[in-house]
Amino acid sequence: MELADAPESHPIEVHHRIRSDVRADYVGAARALAGCRVDVVSIQHEYGIWGGEAGSYVLDFVRALRVPFVVTLHTVLRNPSFAQKSVLAELVEASDSSVVMSCAAATLLARAYGVDPSRLEIVSHGVPNLPLVAPDTVKPRLGLAAGPVILSFGLLGPGKGYESVIEAMPAVVGEFAATRYVVLGATHPDLLRREGEAYRRRLEERAAALGVSEHVLFVDRFVGKTELGSWLEAADVFVTPYPNLDQIVSGTLSYAMGAGKAIVSTPYAYAAEMLEDGRGLLVEPGSPNALAEAFLELLRDEGLRAKLGRRAYQHTRSMLWPQVAERYRDIFGRVVAAATTAGSTSVAATRAAPAGRVGALRG
Repeated sequence: MELADAPESHPIEVHHRIRSDVRADYVGAARALAGCRVDVVSIQHEYGIWGGEAGSYVLDFVRALRVPFVVTLHTVLRNPSFAQKSVLAELVEASDSSVVMSCAAATLLARAYGVDPSRLEIVSHGVPNLPLVAPDTVKPRLGLAAGPVILSFGLLGPGKGYESVIEAMPAVVGEFAATRYVVLGATHPDLLRREGEAYRRRLEERAAALGVSEHVLFVDRFVGKTELGSWLEAADVFVTPYPNLDQIVSGTLSYAMGAGKAIVSTPYAYAAEMLEDGRGLLVEPGSPNALAEAFLELLRDEGLRAKLGRRAYQHTRSMLWPQVAERYRDIFGRVVAAATTAGSTSVAATRAAPAGRVGALRG
């Protein structure tokens, strides 16, 4: 999936491409898969990836498919528009299996979208297998001075609540003068195309106006998994201050839990589910005061930070990427077997090669 004006060069594993706003590409790619030795297609769904109203062009793709497909739903809206609800409902109905990453998402699909719960699989968001380490042992590797580190990471853009954390920093620095808030990640490419780095500049200006510029560090780049692991290990506290309480999944929160971090978060749907039973602290959205109080509570009590981190870490041992991969392999295997038994036109039912392949389609 790419924009129409994207460069032509791709890694060797890319066989076909779909320009997001070119409707004919969807049908063409779907039909081409019938001759590509693909047993099952894995579709990653988020409305913004696909062209058409509410991403409706994805339906052109699945209607033209002649192999089974499994859809993983990254966004399930509590109050969808008519078009959004229609697209998602048809996508799930057409799929051979649908995957969500939380119980909250499965419940919402059943209640608000009328999806049969028996058609849904819950597979957790995967996390890397990071060791539990003392943050101070990792900070020098990243050029960080001694002192507490509060971390957020992900593509930068409005709607993530970073302003509230910056506004909480004067109170935190007043008691722990060496504290730094690290915002790790490049600006979202769509935002970058529309307005450049204007949003990042606004955050920097807000930090300057509050007198905490030296305590807010923007790491303006995309980092690979090894460096990301180091930043997570170096953090004393991780924060997801998202104001949208309907958010149904957060990879950043999952990663932080997998690294055994003490977490502060607003109670959006995914965080409320993942941080229950004492696995983190929840605070009201849009409240710098509530954030500051939670940060200070954790920075004053190393034992509390360790306890919350251990609980989060233990909860995510079943979410390690190899285990998530096994779940998907099982789902793909069942889908292909069912299609073969039913006399599907899938390549899996007709070709002689024993080893199957998965076609992955995502933005």
